Amino acid sequence: MFARILFLLLLAANLGVGVWLWQSSRPAPPPALVDSGVARLVLLSEREVRDPDAATAELAAAPDALDEWQERRCLAIGPFVAQSDARRALDLLTPFVERIRTREEYERQSRGFAVFLPAPATRDEALATARALQQRGVRDYYVVTAGPQQNTISLGLFSNRDNAERRVAEVTLLGFRPAITERVDDRAVIFVDLVPSPERPLDWRALLPESALSERPIACF
Repeated sequence: MFARILFLLLLAANLGVGVWLWQSSRPAPPPALVDSGVARLVLLSEREVRDPDAATAELAAAPDALDEWQERRCLAIGPFVAQSDARRALDLLTPFVERIRTREEYERQSRGFAVFLPAPATRDEALATARALQQRGVRDYYVVTAGPQQNTISLGLFSNRDNAERRVAEVTLLGFRPAITERVDDRAVIFVDLVPSPERPLDWRALLPESALSERPIACF
């Protein structure tokens, strides 16, 4: 009798241990992704389009805006040599435009045409050539004493190319071989770029009557 009771007690104990082990092996439920009362984050790709026609209409409106922008005629006005003139133009034009800016460029500016005799091998030869010019009646010349043009003999600087070529012809008749070259500098100039406003017509020439100014089309910005 005692052995039977002991067997039942051991069987009950084994069953209890088995149930405990089964309960402890089950995974715990995952924690909540958001706190209570906070809406769940939904990706755009997970959202449903409730009104397909409205989405299509929104996409169809974009090309109209692009076409309107491409029809704008954006301008560059200039050139302005002085910063003060460019700032004045900026102030006058700003009320009539949607966008405006100043921009600096460099342009080549002619400083006239130089007529000269090329430099000989030595200084003494240059001075001898100068004496020969004087003997043939040429008085307005100058022997360059230093710099990259050292020992060349300057025969004059002319603002007009035709006058420079006449000088070359005169000296050539005396038995010399003068050359002619244009002297140029890079000069900084300023342009005013603008995007006109469709609501306010712009007559920039009336605001800036300077005759030296001109306009040219540019890509809108």
